[in-house]
Amino acid sequence: MKGFKSDLATKICPVCQRPFSWRKKWQRNWANVLYCSQRCRRAKKPASDAS
Repeated sequence: MKGFKSDLATKICPVCQRPFSWRKKWQRNWANVLYCSQRCRRAKKPASDAS
């Protein structure tokens, strides 16, 4: 039988603090994936503008 979803790598989204699992579409850049969704990517906190 093929692998189970519980066997996949997981990360914690810094915006919603929920765990998310590896997806095939991320196989080439899993190391660079930070957010679980486009919604969280858009909601990320902007870098501090200390001028």
